[in-house]
Amino acid sequence: MTQEFILETRGLTKEFRGFTAVDDVNLKVREGHIHALIGPNGAGKTTVFNLLTKFLPPTRGEILYRGKPITRMKANEIARLGLVRSFQISAVFGHMTALENVRVALQRKLGTSFHFWKPERSLDHLNDRAMELLDEVGLAEYADVLTVEMPYGRKRALEVATTLALEPTMMLLDEPTQGMGAEDVDRIVELIRRVSRGRTVLMVEHNLSVVSRLCDRITVLARGAVLAEGSYQEVSRNPQVREAYMGSDAAEEEASA
Repeated sequence: MTQEFILETRGLTKEFRGFTAVDDVNLKVREGHIHALIGPNGAGKTTVFNLLTKFLPPTRGEILYRGKPITRMKANEIARLGLVRSFQISAVFGHMTALENVRVALQRKLGTSFHFWKPERSLDHLNDRAMELLDEVGLAEYADVLTVEMPYGRKRALEVATTLALEPTMMLLDEPTQGMGAEDVDRIVELIRRVSRGRTVLMVEHNLSVVSRLCDRITVLARGAVLAEGSYQEVSRNPQVREAYMGSDAAEEEASA
């Protein structure tokens, strides 16, 4: 039977020398949803991500993936379960082509990342799958282009392709549109929508327009604690959320859009 919630936290707390960065967070991410974590700077969003992906150990609380506790598991162990953080774990190599980057990610999935002594032609069997992944993210024409020569937005798309190579069931996206112009933002929004089919996505995102267009459910954090949760329409009308997160003119315009 499929779990209703693919990821849950219970009383998740992280303290740093007396400062509580994450305070008793109870998060439930429904399978198949695109779920956003939003909040003002310092709200604890990235710390929650670091706890979920084992970059940090929690002070207290529990993390469950598909109903099973993963609180004490290591980062590589939860990645093998299908819980993969993109835009950090899947950093690309600038001196390699887009195709070579995806092929390295495929090697990693197969456990052959460190077989440096093998001739390059021994990896040719991975090319077809690598090309399929590049095509899935709209980068087929960049297959032979060095990553360092690719536009910023296309590099982010390549990072998605390398993440997909790990066959994630759930993707955690940390600020996927940060630093992008409008055209690249639109491209990444459509890419996330496309690759989320058959997967679950949890994302940290400051761009409220992106959140409103993509997300099924939103959790708002403030001072490390959950302030509100619901659809974009529900949280954008919440007076506490508007005070904590949408105080600027730009945010008010987003909320009333």
